[in-house]
Amino acid sequence: MNTLATRIAPLWARFVTALESLQPAAQLVARLYIAQVFFLSGLTKLRDWEITVALFTDEYHVPLLSPETAAVFGTGGELVLPVLLALGLGGRFAALGLFVVNAVAVASLPDIPEAALQQHVFWGSLLLGLSLWGPGRWSADRLLLRNWPALGAARAA
Repeated sequence: MNTLATRIAPLWARFVTALESLQPAAQLVARLYIAQVFFLSGLTKLRDWEITVALFTDEYHVPLLSPETAAVFGTGGELVLPVLLALGLGGRFAALGLFVVNAVAVASLPDIPEAALQQHVFWGSLLLGLSLWGPGRWSADRLLLRNWPALGAARAA
């Protein structure tokens, strides 16, 4: 019996396979996009350190940290983690770290405009996806796991 479902199933399977073949490219694009956003933000903070500390003193109210310490940690995270994320080296760690930086930024700004909040939600969604599914096949993490199988065995344990 040749039902509609039996005719559509192979087409659907090919469609899903085609979509799955795009995953490494999508993960790479997401990593590079997010890395650029945060790295450029870190460079902006580095350009004028006095203004950066003033922002952390007057606008960004990071709980439990002095403005100077928050400025150092925030700027450092925005400069180091995006490089790791772009390379896919420690990809999940970098994505989770930037997720925290993003969340702290949102929590620290009391009057964040709606458009800025939506942008942070989008970035957070991408970072959460990269944290959950990893940096993808086109990453240094995958290359390391391929060349040193013991790392993969340790990760599986």
